[in-house]
Amino acid sequence: MTEKTKSQTQHCSFCGNSKEVVKKLVVSDEVAICSDCIELCQELISTDDTIEEKPNEPSYDPETIKEYLDQHIIGQDKAKIVLSVAIANHYKRIHKPPKNLEISKGNVLIVGPTGSGKTLLAKTVAKYLQVPFVVADATSLTEAGYVGDDVETMIAMLVNAADGNIELAEKGIVFIDEIDKIARKSESTSITRDVSGEGVQQALLKLVEGTKCRVNINGNRKHPKADVIEVDTKNILFIGGGAFVGLKDIISNRIHGTSIGFSASLSKITEEDELIQVSPDDLVKFGLIPEFVGRFTTTVTIGELTTEQLISVLSNVKNSYIEQYKYLFDIDNIELQFTKESLYEIANQAQKLKTGARGLQTEIEKVLMPHMYYTKKYKEKHIKQINITKELVENPKPIL
Repeated sequence: MTEKTKSQTQHCSFCGNSKEVVKKLVVSDEVAICSDCIELCQELISTDDTIEEKPNEPSYDPETIKEYLDQHIIGQDKAKIVLSVAIANHYKRIHKPPKNLEISKGNVLIVGPTGSGKTLLAKTVAKYLQVPFVVADATSLTEAGYVGDDVETMIAMLVNAADGNIELAEKGIVFIDEIDKIARKSESTSITRDVSGEGVQQALLKLVEGTKCRVNINGNRKHPKADVIEVDTKNILFIGGGAFVGLKDIISNRIHGTSIGFSASLSKITEEDELIQVSPDDLVKFGLIPEFVGRFTTTVTIGELTTEQLISVLSNVKNSYIEQYKYLFDIDNIELQFTKESLYEIANQAQKLKTGARGLQTEIEKVLMPHMYYTKKYKEKHIKQINITKELVENPKPIL
C-alpha cells in the first residue's frame, strides 16, 4: 500500500472524519466509510417512499367487470351485463371526460326480491373499482327538519368510508337500500306531510343528480359548531335497490290488460320476465315521482335464485358459507364435510323461507349449531371429522 492510499484509508471518503473521531471505519483498498455515514445511508433508504407500488388500475371494460362479478355472484347474467355496461360508462365519463361535451350521469336502479343479491352486486362492483362504498337505508331517511337522517348523512358516511379523503369519496358508490319504501303512499294529495316518502324523493333529487353539498364529518349534523366540509356529488354513483312488491302487477296490467272472460289470453310469463319489461311509467305508478325516476337512467332487474343456484352460493363462490364454516372448524382441528344431499336439503329449506341467499346462513347456522357448541367435547373424544348428511340437516344434533 502506498503512502497516498494509506492516507486515504485513514479518513472517511464521504465525510472526511479521521478514524480517531468515529466509532468504526470500514476500509477497502482505496476508500473508507465510517459508521456514522453508514447509519445515515441506512436512514435515507428506509425513509425513501418515492418507490411505491401503485395498485393496478381497474379495467373499465364491461366484459372484465362481469367476469369479476361472476366469481362472487351466482346467476343473474342479464343483470350483470346491464350493470357492467352502466358502471363502465360512468367511470369512463369520470376518468376520460370529453372536452366540448357534457355526459349526463347514469345512476342505477336494481329491482329484485329479498336475498337475490342487490346489495352484493353493488358491493362487489365497488370492491373491483377500489372506491369507497356505503349502504344507506332509505327507510331511515326523512326530509330536513324532521326526526331521522337527512339525505346528506349518506355523503358523510361515504367520506368516513374514504378515511376523510374527499377526492376519493367524490368517486365512490352509495347504495340506497329499500328505495321502494320511499314511494308515495297514494296518488291523492293529503294535508299531512309524507316526510319519509315523496318528501325524501324531493330531497334526494339534487344530491343524486349532482350538487355541492355541505356535510358534517363527525356525524353530529345538528351541532351548530360542528366541522362542515363541501362534497361534490356529480361523480358519485348512486345505486338504488328494492323489492318493489306489487310492481309486477302494474307491469302485468300494462302488458296483458285486465280483460276477463272467454277471450282473455292466459299467457304464462315468469315474474323475472315481467320485471325485465319495467318502464319509467310503471315506477311512477308504483309511487316514485317522475323527476326521481329520471335520475336513475339504468334499471337492472334480478330474479329469485333457484335451488341449484343457492347450492352454488353455498359452496362454489368466493368466500362461500361452506368455506367460512370449514375454516372455523379447522381452527379446532376438525374437518367439516357435506354430502350432496345435505347441500340440496339446506338450499331447499332456504327456498321455503322466501328470503333468498340470506336464508342460507340461517339454515346452515341451525344445522351446525350443535356441533359448534360441542367442539371442546369433540376434541376430548378425538373426533376429527364431521360429515353433515341429509339426516343431520333435517334433525340437527351432535354426533357424540
